[in-house]
Amino acid sequence: LHDRVSEVLGLHYSVPWPNREFDTARRLRTSPVYDRLAGANASFGSKMGWERANFFAPAGQDPSIEYGWGKPSWLPWSSAEQRACREAVAIFDQTSFSKYVVHGADAEEALQWICSNDVAVAPDQTVYTALLNERGGYESDLTVTRIFEDQFFLVSSSATTERDQDWIRRHVPDRLDARIKDVTDLMAVYGVMGPRSRELLSRLTPADLGEEAFPFGSSREIELAGATVRATRITYVGELGWELYVQGHDAVAVYDALKAAGVDLGLVDAGYYAIESMRLEKGYRAFGRELTPEVDPVEAGLTFTCKLGTDIDFLGRDAVEKAKAAGPSRRLVSFACEDRDVMIWGGELLVRDGVGVGQATSGAWGETLGAGVGLAWVNAPLGEVADAAYVRAGSYQLDVGGRRAPVRVSLKPLFDPEGLKIRDVGP
Repeated sequence: LHDRVSEVLGLHYSVPWPNREFDTARRLRTSPVYDRLAGANASFGSKMGWERANFFAPAGQDPSIEYGWGKPSWLPWSSAEQRACREAVAIFDQTSFSKYVVHGADAEEALQWICSNDVAVAPDQTVYTALLNERGGYESDLTVTRIFEDQFFLVSSSATTERDQDWIRRHVPDRLDARIKDVTDLMAVYGVMGPRSRELLSRLTPADLGEEAFPFGSSREIELAGATVRATRITYVGELGWELYVQGHDAVAVYDALKAAGVDLGLVDAGYYAIESMRLEKGYRAFGRELTPEVDPVEAGLTFTCKLGTDIDFLGRDAVEKAKAAGPSRRLVSFACEDRDVMIWGGELLVRDGVGVGQATSGAWGETLGAGVGLAWVNAPLGEVADAAYVRAGSYQLDVGGRRAPVRVSLKPLFDPEGLKIRDVGP
């Protein structure tokens, strides 16, 4: 922390390059397969002390990042990872995910109050939910998997490990028996994603991974490559896939088995830059970017994560109901540039009919769409509602370095808007 603070201060007036990585405080926390990823020519970034693969350079190529505002040198390599994930299968080392266990006789009741979504599900079911404040704003978004009647497994972003635990501890009602334990360092996480992910995993497990036996949102312990792992059917890239939670002592063996079994399926290692691109093509929101304590689920387009159709109270419910009744003054939209030469990084001004109406919260190159993609806010004029009709009626441009680049906007995901690829019905 001492070294990092000094570096941050020294960079205060430097050019704020996109994806700028720090040099200090590196290799403090590494995945069990860090050496495997380094051997595959990974370019690593740092997040809360974790070393994470951003992309993989071909053998013999320098994986260093060259900073700039245009299309970077690493883009063809990240694009290849995106294509592999969309067309075959990719493995993402996501070990840095924050992981907690909430347990106790009143764990369900406590989480029902703290979580916006209904987590009173059957064991081995996963729920995507928000943690909201009294104003209805986001303090976190995460997944909650019920393990037993009195035990839940929570998975959140790498940057919020301490923040999430503090929020949960402070908002468990005093009368309830519910405790939280950090298990982040105890297990590796591998995202196995792509249309051939089921085929790959089926080579290593006797478990039935078919659509009927293992539908989206299911989570269970399975035998995989001789180890017991928790497999959760979920995705952050918009493809058929599973997140595998592997005990640390089995992590390297399971990774090696996956890589060996996937050679003829087109399996590739893929990094966080590919995840960023694909999640933006799907319009998936990220905490700290789109979701902040000043943003509510109504304007974020995520009211489906709130149990408003029940009589169960939750923190922030009154504020969400009021926001829904009033209608949003701004809406989060997906966008794609019409000019393939434009590179988006986030932060650009969004212009509607010649007037600035918002800002891009995130941006990246979307290889599947063949365009710069991102998410941005569209603000309605004072006193008006940013409903679907208002959003669709405008003509939009993005100000990219002083140049107005035409974009198309949508309230639905630009890629696979019906989610057919996620709920795959293939073999």
